[in-house]
Amino acid sequence: MDLSSKRIIVTGGAGFLGKCVTAALKKRGATDAQIFVPRRKDFDLTCESDVIRLYKDAFPSQKADVVIHLAAEVGGIGANLLNPGRYFYANMAMALHLIEQGRRDGIIERGGKFVQVGTICAYPKFTPVPFREEELWNGYPEETNAPYGVAKKAAWQMLDAYKLQYGMKSSYLLPVNLYGPNDNFDLTTSHVIPALIRKCVEAQNRGDDKIVCWGTGGASREFLYSEDAAEGIVRAAESLDDPTPVNLGAGFEITIKNLVELIVKLTGFKGRIEWDATKPDGQPRRCLDVERASKLLGWRAQVGFEDGLKKTIDWYRASVK
Repeated sequence: MDLSSKRIIVTGGAGFLGKCVTAALKKRGATDAQIFVPRRKDFDLTCESDVIRLYKDAFPSQKADVVIHLAAEVGGIGANLLNPGRYFYANMAMALHLIEQGRRDGIIERGGKFVQVGTICAYPKFTPVPFREEELWNGYPEETNAPYGVAKKAAWQMLDAYKLQYGMKSSYLLPVNLYGPNDNFDLTTSHVIPALIRKCVEAQNRGDDKIVCWGTGGASREFLYSEDAAEGIVRAAESLDDPTPVNLGAGFEITIKNLVELIVKLTGFKGRIEWDATKPDGQPRRCLDVERASKLLGWRAQVGFEDGLKKTIDWYRASVK
């Protein structure tokens, strides 16, 4: 699919990952007039009537050819523990309405496509490492983020069902934990890297002698720079018509302990690290097999981890001046 000639709705397009996706679309030749980014103040995507209005208002004289659904309600372990019902409902409702109303709006007849961004929280808690897409149904997700993960996985099944019954073209991506400039740095709702960067920078600015981190530090994670993830998503929009799940990852893992020590070093914080083992570690390990993405998309991560962290730290420091 040549995206330079298509009309594209990007939900979440004003967010962290969305800004990278819209930039990648523009590199393909898509113009601002061809990309519609619904804002939360204008469209509540959990509400069916607002989604119907979105499809009508996005391109008034024509209709959307592609929907890239990035919008999500999500957070770290603490936020997931506090909001399991909301995270299930919001993420399930958004996908449910966007897919169905896309069908009713004629996206199938126009040869269009729905691109759904899922989550590795959908994988079973004890998935063999590296995670392969074939393992998605072989167990229950890690408990702290299961409602969010199950909602995202249900969207994949909906797309598969719509392909079988209606012939809808779609793609389904499973990005690993993302990081990069423009991320959410809120200490309550952010993921681990932005939370640690903020914690270290603020502790350094205050002259604190320590930072406190959740868990034991023994769990491992994999991280993908946001621009690399965006490139994989846009390649899927161009070339995948089937919702076969595809991992997007960097192909490495790092323990949370080593991650904290690395961020401490890169931020220049001189205090000690204290671990609060009464708080959960989350899923024990996360590391993806990315061979399917290489085979189907010709895609691999390009940004080195330390380079990506330095860029993210520099962006955060500049943003809080």
